[in-house]
Amino acid sequence: MKPVLVWDIPTRLFHWLMAASFLGAWLSSESDQWLSAHAFCGYLLLGLIGFRLIWGFAGGYYARFSSFLHSPLSGLAYVRQMVAGKAKRYIGHNPAGSQAIFLLLILGLAVTVTGIFTLSGEEQQASFGIRLSVSLGRMFKEGHEAVAGLMLLVVVGHIAGVAVESYLHKENLARSMITGLKAASVDEPISRPYRLVSLILALAVVAFGIWWFFYALHQPIEKALGLQEGAISKPNVAFVGEKLADNARWREECGSCHIAFHPNLLPERSWRKLMAGQEHHFGADLGLDAPTNQALLTFLVTNAAERSNREAAFKINRSLKPEATPLRITETPYWIKKHREIPEADWRLPSVKSRANCGACHQDAEAGTFEDGAMQMPR
Repeated sequence: MKPVLVWDIPTRLFHWLMAASFLGAWLSSESDQWLSAHAFCGYLLLGLIGFRLIWGFAGGYYARFSSFLHSPLSGLAYVRQMVAGKAKRYIGHNPAGSQAIFLLLILGLAVTVTGIFTLSGEEQQASFGIRLSVSLGRMFKEGHEAVAGLMLLVVVGHIAGVAVESYLHKENLARSMITGLKAASVDEPISRPYRLVSLILALAVVAFGIWWFFYALHQPIEKALGLQEGAISKPNVAFVGEKLADNARWREECGSCHIAFHPNLLPERSWRKLMAGQEHHFGADLGLDAPTNQALLTFLVTNAAERSNREAAFKINRSLKPEATPLRITETPYWIKKHREIPEADWRLPSVKSRANCGACHQDAEAGTFEDGAMQMPR
């Protein structure tokens, strides 16, 4: 027995990058502000799985799928042998470990695809030319979370199996996935390092990270949303859906006193009630003539929440009871739930002052898109 190279460099690099991308995606999954990092980890995971599928046929001996094709029954039998302390030692993947690898590849592919569909629906990102409705996006999100939870269980089981086998065979399997070396007899197959492939894989990951964080996410919001240069002072929006409908007269009339709240943030019945009572508009008389009032009403009704395929519009409208006719966005149940954890002191900050000052946190409030990645809490 002597130390031999079992795990080639690309296999080891893939293993740790996949672990890091899954961990990063899991840790960034609960915050809208971390959506760009979450999506980056997901796309990286998808690319890594694509590489591993190729490497499973073109890689070194122990990296090829043909070297660890074991049936599920043999995997279960190996688990029972491990529990009994009589499991056979394998130089490459054992039957239980092989099942974990195939499961992780399948689940990883499922979690990334459902994640793409979730972004295509909820964020209207249109990845790979796919754009779904928000309701479909929410369905895929539920599946995405379920698959991610199942994948976490497999990861935990895989780590437990590595720990048990390391104890039974008195060897550090985790370290061997770092060094690539395991004790083996001289007649066992030996892997090649494949340094060039490793370099290409590492450079591809670095290039993708640079492109994602220093180009794709650092486009000026004005350019991304088709607004005038300088309309929004802060840069960087993670995801941009289709540009929302605009109207010069609406921006002039409604934006002269406050932010021009986009029609998709309230249902049609709310806009009709607001425009019908323009003489008593929150203590002010708008003084609109009949043609202007009708023109504004037409734009507001045409683009109201019921007719919008945006996440904010969908969730605001869904949170309202049929008989509810809110006149303020801040009165909607969805808005209240979404902002419930913001301390009262934050609303009194000089840069905020009012709950109606959406632009204090949402960089794209003027555009009405309210992208998750374009949100930044004031200090």
